[in-house]
Amino acid sequence: MWNMVSVLLAVGLLTLLIAWGKVQPLLAFVLAALAAALLLGVPPEKIPGAIEKGIGDLLGSLVVIICLGAVFGKLIADSGAARRIAASLIGRTGPARIPVAMTVTGFVVGLPLYYNVGFVLMVPLIFSLVRQSGRPAVALGIPLLAGLSIAHGFLPPHPSATALVAAVHADMGTTLLYGLLVAIPTLVIAGPVFAMSLRHIRGEPAAMFRTEELPDTPLPGAFNSFATALLPVVLLAGLTLLTFLRPALAQPLAFWSNPLVVMLVSYGVAVWTLGLGRGRTLASVMQGAQEALREIAPILLIIAGAGALKQVLVDSGVSAQLGAQLASLPVPPLLLGWSVATLIRICLGSATVAGVTAAGVVGPLVQSSGCDPNLMVLAVGAGSLMCSHVNDSGFWMFKEYFGLSLKDTFRSWSLMETLVGVFGLLFVLLLSLFVTR
Repeated sequence: MWNMVSVLLAVGLLTLLIAWGKVQPLLAFVLAALAAALLLGVPPEKIPGAIEKGIGDLLGSLVVIICLGAVFGKLIADSGAARRIAASLIGRTGPARIPVAMTVTGFVVGLPLYYNVGFVLMVPLIFSLVRQSGRPAVALGIPLLAGLSIAHGFLPPHPSATALVAAVHADMGTTLLYGLLVAIPTLVIAGPVFAMSLRHIRGEPAAMFRTEELPDTPLPGAFNSFATALLPVVLLAGLTLLTFLRPALAQPLAFWSNPLVVMLVSYGVAVWTLGLGRGRTLASVMQGAQEALREIAPILLIIAGAGALKQVLVDSGVSAQLGAQLASLPVPPLLLGWSVATLIRICLGSATVAGVTAAGVVGPLVQSSGCDPNLMVLAVGAGSLMCSHVNDSGFWMFKEYFGLSLKDTFRSWSLMETLVGVFGLLFVLLLSLFVTR
């Protein structure tokens, strides 16, 4: 009983430090890990080693993949490939199907781009279409932002999903394939279908975001943009599917199907197709990479801190105990994982923090319950997107960019994120009926 109380006190301290004290997440995680270790009776001389091991183990398998994902996404954005993808999709669907085009755009652009980058990059496009079509900004924006959000929460190589894959010992390629199966129907519901109920909401976009359209001539070609942006997904999913259908190829393809190699190859191709091959110098391409690595540093620190807390729970033995107790509850393990992530999301606001913090709790649950770890990544990812409200930076970005009242922001943004979380879980549970470990 005391062990459970100690875990709750440590998580409560973490919540208090981040949400109320505005303490930098890495420091908050380390302080929470220290408190948990002392409360759980870990010998003081072993506590620093546990924290260092947790940080090293989790970051060691992730840092290169996440950094490559960041520089890859930055190149997609800086080269204009993301804008070309958006323009191509909208041009092909026509005015009558703009919401569908916005949905696909958000998802495709969200695969290589991190959420905040995609948000800032795509908002001027939304406002441009508002001027051209006369449609409400919120009804046009929600489908695109739903696509960005789902890609961010569910799919590798985004940081939270990548950290969860490592924490529960899932397979990144399989998680990506399952994630696509879950993401597409969830996106349809939370995107264009939900947006139909938002036509009456009339926001007034801030004047500073009403930018003029940029000419299309400097942008890369449509095929180049799509092929390069989707290359990591195609390689990772394709190689995983190939080894699933032909198990004899698993060992020969092991090197090429490794996520690190996939991201490295994809970035190398992008450097040529979107950089050097279009007349840019290597120095200018690398300048974007340096900016991306500065932007990704805070996320890496969050993951590092979550690793410290996870290792303390493992070394104290409470992690296995908690997993056994959760597994004994008359509730599906996937629903438990989703619930843990949802609770942390409501308390802390950040989807990334919610996902990587929940990983330390659900890791032993996967072991003790025998549920599919790839599905657990998706269930936790769905929970980490639930109930966005005033402690989430995305909530305020959406409110201010679209010039909405708090009521309309809850009605549109918060409800969209909740639909993503709820239907994401439902489709994960449905998929679990057909998936066996």
